[in-house]
Amino acid sequence: MALSFIIAASFVMSEVDGVPFIQLFSIRISILNFIIFMGFTLIWYILLDLSGAYYVRRLTQKKNVIYNIITITSLGSFLLLVFSVICHIHLVTPLFLVVFWLMTTALAILSRMMVRFISRKSWVSGINLHNAVIVGTNKRAVKFAQNLEQSPELGYRIMGFVDQKWQGGRYFQQSGYPLLADFQNFPTFLRTHEVDEVIIDLPLNTFYQEASYIVGLCVQQGIIVRFLSDSLYLLFDLKLARAELEEIQDYVILSIYTGAMGGWPIHAKRAFDFLASFLCIILLSPLFLVVAFLVKLTSPGGPVFFVQDRIGLRKRKIKVFKFRTMVPGAEQSLTTLERFNEASGPVFKIKNDPRVTFLGRFLRKTSIDELPQLFNVLTGDMSLVGPRPLPLRDYAGFSQDWHRRRFSVKPGITCLWQIYGRSSLSLPFEKWMQMDMDYIDRWSLWLDFKILAQTLPAVIHGKGAY
Repeated sequence: MALSFIIAASFVMSEVDGVPFIQLFSIRISILNFIIFMGFTLIWYILLDLSGAYYVRRLTQKKNVIYNIITITSLGSFLLLVFSVICHIHLVTPLFLVVFWLMTTALAILSRMMVRFISRKSWVSGINLHNAVIVGTNKRAVKFAQNLEQSPELGYRIMGFVDQKWQGGRYFQQSGYPLLADFQNFPTFLRTHEVDEVIIDLPLNTFYQEASYIVGLCVQQGIIVRFLSDSLYLLFDLKLARAELEEIQDYVILSIYTGAMGGWPIHAKRAFDFLASFLCIILLSPLFLVVAFLVKLTSPGGPVFFVQDRIGLRKRKIKVFKFRTMVPGAEQSLTTLERFNEASGPVFKIKNDPRVTFLGRFLRKTSIDELPQLFNVLTGDMSLVGPRPLPLRDYAGFSQDWHRRRFSVKPGITCLWQIYGRSSLSLPFEKWMQMDMDYIDRWSLWLDFKILAQTLPAVIHGKGAY
């Protein structure tokens, strides 16, 4: 938008005053004009976000993307015209508006198509594919799966099908797709496999209960649900989820999801995570060196860092880094300490854990042991704010499906329950989970900033840390 503004201004000034393009950069800009320009830029950004221009959707047709961009650039240009009339901005002439509209539309479409091209090239190469399960084995469902596989640029990997306890029709049998589970065993399959999306194609007049149950199951676990049908929003209870219609070829699909699928807030969150973690790593590097030296000095038999497999976004395993706070081989002695567990639910916590070193208690009290997770944030496995990543042992003990919805967002270094008691044993496990759900349902950039602002006082007071 800023580039289009400069180009349009150069056209007007060269046409009217004969001012060369290069002299535009020597023009003085008042603080008021700069504030006005930044305000208009923010409005423009919001308009593009509302149009979905910042979303990389797998199933959205190119013509819809272009149509949305043209609509928003036209609206934005009209608002600029109105704003210039009210504020008496003489630079905004008919010539300026025409050039500005043409340039913003062309650049927005070009950049959007470039992002779309790069994303689809990565999907064709097998990067960042979505694992999809199709519920229903009728002919249309099978043909839809075949269409997805014949279009690798859409970024899907078909895991297989789910249906009743039968072998499927002749068309399904000839397709070669596996029948992964029946309706009864499907919950177990979801809990034990990495499923990103569930696509349902069932005759709802006869399978309403089954479809409704599957939707509830997926919503609880934060798995995207799509309907290959003309179903209406009111067919299901969407208190926990959002829904929207998307198109692919001749199919109309109803997508149901929790949290945020994309948009500028998600991109802004990632940009902030990257910049903040990068700066913190640089600023805290002297502290990292001191702590590394002290860990080796006080407990020479083990490594500086403790690296553990934990559950990340969409139940993918990630390696989480911490400064080692326990004696070497502490993981092997966990089974012998299980009977002393003081925490509720599937998590393991002991207030006076004998495996923790003297230095380790200080590092835990001040949360310095968590600082290496800034590298996890930098690489994109974690965020600064989000539900804490849980060890594999704790995840294996989950008994409620709604607990698994926490994996629909990236894990974070700090979160709501971290600032309301941190590792306090007085905070029940169910309360932890409810706070995580509350964070997911109410998420915004402002909420992230509030949590970050409250984290430092919580660390200083040391409440609930041990």
